[in-house]
Amino acid sequence: MRARSILVVAAASACALLPAASAVAGTGPAPSPHKQHLSTRSTAPSAAGNPMSLKAQAAGVCTDAYQIGTTAYINRGGAHVASVKQFYSPKCQRNYGYVWVWQSFRDKIKDYDVSTGVYSYARDEVVGQDWWNATNAQEFWSLPAETVKECTAAIGSLRAPGDPVAGQAVTSKRC
Repeated sequence: MRARSILVVAAASACALLPAASAVAGTGPAPSPHKQHLSTRSTAPSAAGNPMSLKAQAAGVCTDAYQIGTTAYINRGGAHVASVKQFYSPKCQRNYGYVWVWQSFRDKIKDYDVSTGVYSYARDEVVGQDWWNATNAQEFWSLPAETVKECTAAIGSLRAPGDPVAGQAVTSKRC
């Protein structure tokens, strides 16, 4: 029994000494085609961003799009109220901005303004930007941006009634 306890402690100690790998969503290679297929079968909108959702398809998002770069957060009153992501489609050679408004914000604020697009560092402008006013929707996709040969970041903004300026967030720069 004592030998078993020593082995368990030794194994746990060895695992603690192993270097831990870390990854940030969207910073690695594209998901394998098998994983892309499994994650995009549904047409339901999601916080992760589903290029098969009805709103994504209405915006012209290609179904093979996946997140690149890090997720950014729009804050209001010290709390996250929306997330911003950038997506890339290898098939269509386009980038997209994506904003997901958190349910906790939607429960409190009924009509807000949202915009999203892809910022081009080369052009110093937002490409593919789209706007929605007085909405309570949760999922927002930019129009396709022909920016894949440029350094880019997704940008999103959200303004509640009575706020003089919109809160905004920008994802990490991708080249």
